[in-house]
Amino acid sequence: MPPFEELKVFSGTAHRKLAQAVCDYLNVPLGKSNVFKFRNDNTFVQFEENIRERDVFIVQPFSVPVNDHIMELLIMIDAAKRASAGRITAVIPYYAYGRTDKKDQPRVPITGRLIADLLSVAGADRVLTLDLHAGQIQGFFDVPVDELTALGMLSTYFKDLALKDAVVAAVDIGITKRARNLASDLGVPLAIVEKRRIGNEDGVESMNVIGDVAGRPVIAFDDEIDTAGSLVAAINTLKEAGATEAYACCTHAVFTDPAITRIGSTEFLKKVIITDTLPLAEFQQHPKIETLSVAPWLGEAIQRIHKGLSVGAMFE
Repeated sequence: MPPFEELKVFSGTAHRKLAQAVCDYLNVPLGKSNVFKFRNDNTFVQFEENIRERDVFIVQPFSVPVNDHIMELLIMIDAAKRASAGRITAVIPYYAYGRTDKKDQPRVPITGRLIADLLSVAGADRVLTLDLHAGQIQGFFDVPVDELTALGMLSTYFKDLALKDAVVAAVDIGITKRARNLASDLGVPLAIVEKRRIGNEDGVESMNVIGDVAGRPVIAFDDEIDTAGSLVAAINTLKEAGATEAYACCTHAVFTDPAITRIGSTEFLKKVIITDTLPLAEFQQHPKIETLSVAPWLGEAIQRIHKGLSVGAMFE
């Protein structure tokens, strides 16, 4: 028997489409809740059904506007706690502020840790997320964290694509371990684009390629694409190193301006494979962008958490 009563899945306003897809996988209705802002910009939350002693999962990626959606999730967690939910799991497909995971300059915060503390204080009993920017972020939490990865579905996509003599290229050194895992799963070599970031304004100066990409197609890999500055700089460097064509993939498509313009500006980049951890309806029809859904992964993980089964077994 599950350790908690009936499974309930709710959504904030950040990505109701994903939450509904998760519920479709689980064959349960999306929970009824009322979430809106008053004219004074204060957020109101009310659960419109009984959740006493229920196993409550709240789906809310930290999409734009990031701070509003973080605050909304905190209020939903508090409301669930005060409604006597049996257990509250914050399902955060995309954890913003993940890049602020250490003090790399004088007198700066570690915001990734701050958000973790806020979630714990609000009343979250555990967290479910995908591909954190840095593995150590799990250690920021005082509650259990289940981190899923989209590497499996990305790997399956490129296996089906069957590129001949391909090379996986890590967009920067920091993502090398995950890129190596993808390369190993595909049975192809790994290359690394060494880059230097210029200041705090998303300016990137790519330096050189570690590894041999000459005469081969490349799969540029990163955990997230924001302005696409790093991606395009890496793609240009790979082209100069002799790569024949480029594909790109990531888990989190943040896509702030001018990302789409940059992605569409080069014929050398054929496709960008992303997942739907963030709402990107306006980009779904872009000819270079293909979206894979993480809803089945999240749904399966939620079901396993509810039943007290291993989440790690999903990747064995």
